[in-house]
Amino acid sequence: MKGVTLIIVLLSAVITQHHYGFAMDATAAAQTATCSLKDNCNIEDNLLSVAGEGGDQSPSSQLENKIASLFEDKVNYSLKFFAEETIIEYNALERNLSNMAANFTLKQIELENEQPDDIEENEREYIYNIGQKFISIAQPFDASRNPEASELCRLHTRQYLESLQNFDLWALRMHDSTGKFTSGILNGNINQPGDFDQCMRIKYQMKAAKSGNKAGANVDANNAEVEAIIDGDAGDEIKGQYCLAYAQPVLPHKSKRLQKFFKLLQSHGPFQSEFDDPGHRVPRYSLVNWGICVPSSCSNKDVEYSVKEILNNMTASTGISFKVRVEPQMCQFKDNKPWDRNTTWAVRFFVTILSITILSTIYHHCTKNKQSNPWLCAFSLEKNLTWLFSTSSSADDIQAVHGLRLLNAIMLLFSHKSMAMFFNPYNNRTEMSESLGRSWTVIGRAASLYTDPFLLFSGMLTAYSFFGRLNKGQSIRLKNEYISRIIRIVPPLAALILFCTYILPMWGSGPQWNLVVGHHADICKKNWWRNLLFIHNYFGFSEMCLTHTHHLGIDTELFAVAPIMILAMWKWPRKGMTTLLVLCFIGTAARYYTTVVNELSNYIYFGTNIQRLFRTADYMYSFPPMRSTVYIMGIFLGYGLRQFRNIRLSRNQLRLGWFVSIICLVASILGPAPMGDINYTYNSTHAAIYAAFAPIAWCIFFCWVVFVSHNGYKNGITKFFSWRGFQVSTKLSYAIYLTQFPIFFFNVGRRRHIHHYYNFVSIILDTNEYICIFLASVALTVLFDAPFQNIKKILIKRPSTASSTAITKVSPNEINSSKSTSSTITSPIETCDDKTLESSVKHLHSD
Repeated sequence: MKGVTLIIVLLSAVITQHHYGFAMDATAAAQTATCSLKDNCNIEDNLLSVAGEGGDQSPSSQLENKIASLFEDKVNYSLKFFAEETIIEYNALERNLSNMAANFTLKQIELENEQPDDIEENEREYIYNIGQKFISIAQPFDASRNPEASELCRLHTRQYLESLQNFDLWALRMHDSTGKFTSGILNGNINQPGDFDQCMRIKYQMKAAKSGNKAGANVDANNAEVEAIIDGDAGDEIKGQYCLAYAQPVLPHKSKRLQKFFKLLQSHGPFQSEFDDPGHRVPRYSLVNWGICVPSSCSNKDVEYSVKEILNNMTASTGISFKVRVEPQMCQFKDNKPWDRNTTWAVRFFVTILSITILSTIYHHCTKNKQSNPWLCAFSLEKNLTWLFSTSSSADDIQAVHGLRLLNAIMLLFSHKSMAMFFNPYNNRTEMSESLGRSWTVIGRAASLYTDPFLLFSGMLTAYSFFGRLNKGQSIRLKNEYISRIIRIVPPLAALILFCTYILPMWGSGPQWNLVVGHHADICKKNWWRNLLFIHNYFGFSEMCLTHTHHLGIDTELFAVAPIMILAMWKWPRKGMTTLLVLCFIGTAARYYTTVVNELSNYIYFGTNIQRLFRTADYMYSFPPMRSTVYIMGIFLGYGLRQFRNIRLSRNQLRLGWFVSIICLVASILGPAPMGDINYTYNSTHAAIYAAFAPIAWCIFFCWVVFVSHNGYKNGITKFFSWRGFQVSTKLSYAIYLTQFPIFFFNVGRRRHIHHYYNFVSIILDTNEYICIFLASVALTVLFDAPFQNIKKILIKRPSTASSTAITKVSPNEINSSKSTSSTITSPIETCDDKTLESSVKHLHSD
């Protein structure tokens, strides 16, 4: 066909001129044409006249379609690009090539529209020009740049780019959904999530035929495979796929000006992170997050390759480069969450529990004034809610513990919330980092400190209950105590793991959903059994199911060995105390040594890196021997409360005790304040002193408050912490501990858009979030915690004093000779006299 000859001649002329330098006019290379390119005539008329010279074939719609398709596929990109790069100095020829593309694009608009727009011809050209201008503002993302991209990805991407040129709405939405850099970069506005929801809603049905012909029928034989893909069911629909790409700039220069620029770009780096760092628990703050919308047929590797190419092209000849990663789970499209059999069984399980609860409530209500079956009333909402909000207590209750536990729980809740806050994108991250890089932020950086009092109280209540039973001559069976603990701790934990693994991932979506929700679920699918055996704290944070539950493992393991320590104090008071003091000293020295040698930090200083945080968690924070010091302090406190009840203290002794305890409190909380400064440089000695002595100093204050309060020395502080209303928080504390991080991460994963940081208080005091935590905690308590406490009481009946050994005071020698001594220990959730105290110890908080 002569029309094709014209194109070949034109290409030959361009190539000849480029390679051999001949100054040949473009019109001489197209002598067979009725008009030249320089005359700026309509290329359509030119081709029609060429076709008519042969006399064998008249102009037809089929010829126009064939020429348009061939030009669009073979010339629109390669020839225009070749012309611009090769003969850019010939402005006239370049303008004519643009007109050629414009005319044939307008022709394609007419062919592709099922219902042609009722607009004038010049308005069609306006639409094309608008599309070109729109594209020129921000380059459309081409995911098919990867040489290894699939044919389907290439096809869908080409369709997307063509439709974008044609100003098709679905393509405009895909382009618009991709994040684009805007102003405020030096203020930390570098995370661009794009429009997640708009991208996920995109769905375009590719047309199987054009003008009565199959799609691709006018393309040469080399595109036969593409034609087959179009005709298949898998390739005829384009879905929007949202991918979150991570990019890390690499700056080889030593220029202070550039270093200052990147320091502002990364918001001073309160958390230093790398690609290989786990990002599901602590935010990878140094990386740039870029939301990109591409066809769902393209893989994460296709997106990663294209992002890397675009960024490196932007920084060419600057010495700056980018590392890019797009993880498979960070690419999402609609309906790609499988509803498997395990999810079905999980739903059935929770429906069964709800059904049992409803039936139990009805039964309990109908038999309220009659003798009811305790098994059938165990799940009654009425019964369990009454117990939950009851504030009654016995005279032997250690009342101050409830208020002190609540104080540390609130501090820990705020610390966890501040950690979750750093996952969210802000348009003024640099300003936020500068405001948080001050000494007062020590309150939120000492999260590990707030967990130590719970170990202290656990050891205290274990020893308090144990010595109390021994003094009353009651037998204590270890087997029953361990079973009692498992019955009361495992059901809420197992229910939470089941929910977060199979149901929660199906409940929402968002740019970071698969990072903070889906990734946790994937880990739990593999390692859930470690949590139920309470050994998960030995396998590292990066592969731990629900990392915030590590404290359960620590406390359970310390509780398992507590009988040895407590019996040693009972049988050999002097030697036992000396041994425990030596263990405290060894634990303190071990924390100091380990911190210095491994360069750890139990304190989240400004500029810490994620690798150091995870090493600290693995080597020290989740390792029971390193946390045993405060637990042993609790054993000493429990012993003192039993042996020195109603001790008389002078006014000077009270003043000295309050002075020392307050000094310890202030030193532990304000001592590391300089480590939170924005200009702080890590010092292993500072970190070692904090790790070794801060937990001891912090817990001394709480030991003193409990001791003087329990012995009747009241003042404003002891009266406040002894308020009986805090007993409700004790019963809820275990559920609050379990539910807070799933709710925090649920909201992080659903966060769609960039927010503005105003102040720390407005972020931390998220009332809606805390209401959700409270309601979820109540639900978990009345559906799993309280019912299984009722079942435990039915299965395991404690021996009464009358049925026990008939002695009121037991000497160490008598205990040693008794057969029950071999099984003598109590759970911290089982006290001798007080039902409220029975439930208090199990509810332990953790980081």
